[in-house]
Amino acid sequence: MRNLNIAIRSLFKGGRHNMMKIVSLSVGLSVALVLIAKIYFEQSYDTFYPDADRTYQIYENYSQDGKESDYYNVSGAVAPGMLYEVPGVEAATRLTYIGGDESLFSTSDKERYSARFIMMADSNVFDLFPRPILSGNPKKILAKPWYAMISRSLAEKMGGIEKVEGLTIIPDNNPGTKVTIGGVFEDIPENANLRYDMLVSMTGMDKESLENWLGNDRYKGYVRLVPGVTAESLTPAIHDMALRHQNAEDMKRWGMELTYTLKPILDLHKKSGEVKSMVMMLAILALALLFTAVMNYILIAISSIVNRTKEIAVHKSYGASEGNIHNMMMSETLVHMVCSIVLAVFLIFLGRDMIHELLDVSVEGLLFSKGALILLAVCVVVFLVTGFVPGALFARIPVAAAFRNFRESRRVWKLGLLFLQFIAAGFLVTLLIIVGRQHMFMVNSNPGYSYDRLAYCSISAIDSTTRYKVLDELMRIPEVEAVTTSTILPFWDSLAGNNIALPESDKELFNIADQYWSGNGFLKLMEIPVIEGRSFTENIPKSDEVMVNRAFVEKMKEFTDWSDGPVGKSIYISEHANYDSKFYTICGVYENYRIGSLISQDDRPSVLFYRQRPLDYLLVKFHQITPDAVAKVNDKLEELIPDKDMKLSIYSVSMVEQYSSSRKFRDQVLIGGIITLLISMIGLIGYTNDEVNRRRKELAIRKVNGATLKDILTMFLTDILWLALPAIVLGCIITYYVAERWQEQFIEKIPLSLWMFVSGGLFVCLVVIVCIVYRTWNAANDDPVNSLKSE
Repeated sequence: MRNLNIAIRSLFKGGRHNMMKIVSLSVGLSVALVLIAKIYFEQSYDTFYPDADRTYQIYENYSQDGKESDYYNVSGAVAPGMLYEVPGVEAATRLTYIGGDESLFSTSDKERYSARFIMMADSNVFDLFPRPILSGNPKKILAKPWYAMISRSLAEKMGGIEKVEGLTIIPDNNPGTKVTIGGVFEDIPENANLRYDMLVSMTGMDKESLENWLGNDRYKGYVRLVPGVTAESLTPAIHDMALRHQNAEDMKRWGMELTYTLKPILDLHKKSGEVKSMVMMLAILALALLFTAVMNYILIAISSIVNRTKEIAVHKSYGASEGNIHNMMMSETLVHMVCSIVLAVFLIFLGRDMIHELLDVSVEGLLFSKGALILLAVCVVVFLVTGFVPGALFARIPVAAAFRNFRESRRVWKLGLLFLQFIAAGFLVTLLIIVGRQHMFMVNSNPGYSYDRLAYCSISAIDSTTRYKVLDELMRIPEVEAVTTSTILPFWDSLAGNNIALPESDKELFNIADQYWSGNGFLKLMEIPVIEGRSFTENIPKSDEVMVNRAFVEKMKEFTDWSDGPVGKSIYISEHANYDSKFYTICGVYENYRIGSLISQDDRPSVLFYRQRPLDYLLVKFHQITPDAVAKVNDKLEELIPDKDMKLSIYSVSMVEQYSSSRKFRDQVLIGGIITLLISMIGLIGYTNDEVNRRRKELAIRKVNGATLKDILTMFLTDILWLALPAIVLGCIITYYVAERWQEQFIEKIPLSLWMFVSGGLFVCLVVIVCIVYRTWNAANDDPVNSLKSE
């Protein structure tokens, strides 16, 4: 306690640089702790569910012509079928999304709200994924068609838990349906694979879809196993179940095999490739920041030995042992550590909005969880390291230092710590350049179609008559060049798949990305070239024409000889045989263009159909896209559809948002790089300051003997640069291997050219030179008499 009192009283004592140590450590800790908490958060998905270790998601596993794939959705009958036919399955349930990331709906009194992730669910969903129920009986509510349970946050947004029960709502994307709210459940935590604000009874779905064993695989199926039963032990029973409900002749004719596997829900998130890559990069970034902050603290502490040598020697003269000195230094470090943690927490909550934007999780979700214990352990390790090393060095100061002019520089220690900081700075700055370049490359890459003057919005909530009127009225606006509609938008990264067959054979050949239907002039509006044949015959009520891309034609060469070209050939496309025609005729071939993004690209061959009736998505191409032009279209939409909140989204903005994860990581590296550089600058300036003070008389003698300002600056620069250059080069080498691993997640990537590493290294060198010149300039210009007159 006595040592703690001394440490607190000496907190603002001059010559110890305590504030510098506390501030630099707290800044490094604040960012590093947030990143470590994010890493824990990503590894903790679904751990809050009881029996999560016995809960599995059902995946389809299918093979066609020797090529195996798996899919995270299944047909409607699969999950309940496992419960009844596979011994060892204790419970099963199904869910399916019926809304996008944000779905709009209206109440009977015309109030409008939005909900994230609306799903349809079985009545037993809370048996497998329990949440506290705040009102209503979910088993009864979810057993009645078009009844729903909603989350607490959505209920509060709509007026409160007690007011929403019995309220009727109308979803925008299904205007003919009325949904009655029957109860409220507690919000789903942020670290859940399944996130939803509303669960609608699945009994309202088509019975055939719910009981189907093949096709329409839109359902997420989950099972909970009996304690002691493993997923691997159920493989034979699951395979037998699949065979019982498949037509063996059809499967053989199609050249397909289909079965199911069970994947633990605890592994679904943390073992995905994207998450593993993110965790690796965040861990490296957090380690670099934490390492730099700790090394800088130790550097500043060691630098103060010059000023505290006699103080420590006097303590020893009065009987203090090395253990006493070590305890005294640990007490100082403890006080500094507590102050740093308090300041770090303050900085974290001060930047909570930015943290939420960059990491997609709230500060509360990061800090107020079991992960807090890991953060506490990290702080303990930092305390032990930052206290032990300086304490050991101070404890070795000899008693004789109290009686003679003893000045211990510990220069080797300080240079070693600076070397490590330069490695971290070179690593992060170079990594920032690479990450920034990769992000810009993806944002500016050509997807194969034109979108710079394009905007879109969903019109699924309005009827066909109003859709026709919208198209006609928008074309009258002078700023609008063209208007069309489509079923999907090309930047979507998860399209439905259907299978291709030839008329003379029932064997299904391969799976395609189905873009479904487009309206008049779709390819022309998107500026997608037709490389063979022609575009659709338009303005006809029914069309049996299909267009395919270049990749489709290349893929078809594996199965048939179309030496005279694909145009005019008939093909069978599963699911579409139930629409206008059993066979479709290829009228043209369009150039390949990207479906999805460079992070998640659908590289299957694609097909496109035509429909005269306006489809769900409105596409508006402007002569020149300006705020005024967009506002005119939005005003017209509001005039034509006053009861719906329809606004255009800018297509180019959505394209950039595809790479938000890359942008956020770039920003994380930017913040980490800036903080690392600042901490390294503090350490470098502190080291240079100590060297100037220690060598002040030497500098004076050199100047008396004719040394110029340039000579003095060159001496200090040479002293540091011989250390900084190899450290920065080593940092760049580490960056190369880390960046190469990080780029594995991208389909197209920039080459890791030498100039990126040279640029990053030169920038760090420039910062080092500026710091040294800044601190030595005054000393080099000082009158040597001032330094020598004390002799």
